[in-house]
Amino acid sequence: MTANTESEINVGFKTLAQKQVQALWVSPGSLFLNRREQIIDLAAQYGWPAIYPLREFTERGGLISYGSNITDRSQQAGLYVGRILKGEKLGNLPVMRNTKFDLVINIRTARTLGLKVPVTLHSEANEVIE
Repeated sequence: MTANTESEINVGFKTLAQKQVQALWVSPGSLFLNRREQIIDLAAQYGWPAIYPLREFTERGGLISYGSNITDRSQQAGLYVGRILKGEKLGNLPVMRNTKFDLVINIRTARTLGLKVPVTLHSEANEVIE
């Protein structure tokens, strides 16, 4: 599903329900971050477990988030800026990959959805929200 507006998100969820979707993965994007409450509420309304790209979703009631660590990304950006300010040519800068990722699980949401989080996943989480 792709969506660019609030109403397209609503229509998209209805379409997914008609296709009998049973789970949801929300891709990163400013629209989805800005509409996170709507997306979390719709996922709960349809009873779908969902995984999100940022912890902000899980903090607001989403089930699971898995994505790059924002502090790590900021440090990498700072390194780039420092090198540029020292005169290094952009073409000489290496491509940097994310090296740290955060897994956050909202146990309250899991219970609401009737899901039991496996101990192995629980133990791998960087944070568990009760």
